Amino acid sequence: MMAFELPALPYAKDALEPHIDAQTMEIHHGKHHAGYVSKLNSAIEGTDMADKSLDDLLKNHSDNKAVRNNGGGHYNHSLFWSIMGPNGGGKPSGDLAKAIDDAFGSFEKFKEELSTAAATQFGSGWGWLCAHKGGKVEVCSSANQDNPIMPGVGCGGTPILGVDVWEHAYYLKYQNKRPEYLSAFFNVINWEEVSKRYDLVK
Repeated sequence: MMAFELPALPYAKDALEPHIDAQTMEIHHGKHHAGYVSKLNSAIEGTDMADKSLDDLLKNHSDNKAVRNNGGGHYNHSLFWSIMGPNGGGKPSGDLAKAIDDAFGSFEKFKEELSTAAATQFGSGWGWLCAHKGGKVEVCSSANQDNPIMPGVGCGGTPILGVDVWEHAYYLKYQNKRPEYLSAFFNVINWEEVSKRYDLVK
């Protein structure tokens, strides 16, 4: 039994159409994410890291390049699939909505900040909405498969929403138009799931 497994998508591959196309989902989940899981398992097999949780690996063993890249890829994509859905879009409500208003001034300003952070991430990487104990939220970005739970990434807290800006996430449909992809992404965010993750942190 391998230590880590590829999680099933919580919806059909074509469920996010027209915003994210089925072919991209098939390749992104079935090839890229599966590859990270396989390489992570190979990297930790037979070592003292083999029985560690994914969080533990990223927080305490991210100086290992294979763990950082592949463990980060597994963590980031597992979050990414879960915070999207076919009935997504709209705005958050409740405590998360208030935290976003408090941090950014409005939901529209938050959208601008996240879109800018993700669009201006040089090369491959991610845009994040992170939550802190006490309820504060912030937006940041990270390179490659890095994420905010790794030490020294430059933004703290727990990721509750992430958007993938590696080219494999959008190139088939959007080519080099990253801002167009980011605009479409807001139509598939499952705010109920993001709110649940926020509630667990605050």
